[in-house]
Parts: sequence; C-alpha cells; structure tokens
Amino acid sequence: MDIKEQKAIIEAMLFATGRAVKIDEIMQILDMDRKEAELILQQMRLEYEEKNRGIQIIKIQNTYQMCTKKEYYSYIYKLVDKRKKPTLSNAMVEILSIIAYNPRITRAEIDSIRGVASDGVIYKLLDYGLIIEAGKSDAPGKPMTYKVTNEFLKLFGYSSLDDLPDLPSVKDEQLEIEEKVQGEKARESNSFPTNL
Repeated sequence: MDIKEQKAIIEAMLFATGRAVKIDEIMQILDMDRKEAELILQQMRLEYEEKNRGIQIIKIQNTYQMCTKKEYYSYIYKLVDKRKKPTLSNAMVEILSIIAYNPRITRAEIDSIRGVASDGVIYKLLDYGLIIEAGKSDAPGKPMTYKVTNEFLKLFGYSSLDDLPDLPSVKDEQLEIEEKVQGEKARESNSFPTNL
C-alpha cells in the first residue's frame, strides 16, 4: 500500500469516527509502527494547512482528530447549533489556568490561591467538560482533585499540557521589581537639585 492510500484511509477514519482517534488504533489498523504513523499524520496536518482548507487535523495527547478551523466557528455554529454559545468568565479562565498548571489540585488549594470560594465555577467547568475529577488527594479528609480535559486542550489549541507557556518564576518577578527600584534610585541620585 502506498503512502497516498495510507493518507486516504487515515483521512476516512478520522472523518467517519468524528472523535479523537488514538495513534495506537491507526497503527493497528494500518499495520505500521508509531514513527511511520506519526510521520504520515504530520504530513497530512501540514498539507491541510498549506492548502488553506476549512478543516484541519489536530493532535491532542496521543490522539488525532479532524475538525473545522476555529476561524470558521461563527459560520458553522449558526448552521449546526442553535444553543447560546457558552462563554468563559474571568473566574473560569483563572481557575482553568490554576488547574492546568497544577494537575491534581484540590478545591481548597484553588480557593487558597484565588482568595475566594470557587465551588460554583468548578461545577460549571465540570458541566462544560473542561475539567474532570482526578481522584482523591492523600491530604486529611481525602479531598477530590481536579485536572483539565482534552476538551480544554482543544478549546485553547494545545496538543498537550507541555505546550502551555512557562510561568515567570517568583525570582524573575523579584528581580524585575528590584531593577525598577534601583533604576529609580539611580535617576534620583543623578538629578541635580533645582534650588541651588
């Protein structure tokens, strides 16, 4: 079987399932190794981008899915879904960020970081499928922990949590503050008094 036919079969699989397909499923069905399957999928992803098509193949963890490009969402939404588009509040985005950077975090830890109760927002994020319960913590009382889902990755355009931007370290922030303070002191000491 040549590569053109392999690409056609993978395209048909992704289109027909309408879900994220594990790389292992593709490897098994086409009897190929992981390196070969990933190379073909990467080529397909680039081909879709280069031809400026309305669909794309996205990678989420060890799965691939065919979907529409996000810039065409407003057109497709009018056609297929008459429900009101869910919007994410600032609190939701804040909590998603906390959970994404701290997988298996408890509600109490989230509340401690935010300084405010997060119960209602967490329930809404669970309802949207952007976070899931990730098991019990070893802390006293065995509180539930949370982590983000593949739906979160899809929504924000990440393949995995490794793609999240690095957070500035506390030392970096302290250095910036110290440099600003020193710069202001230097400017003050270099200025001449005007009342001489």
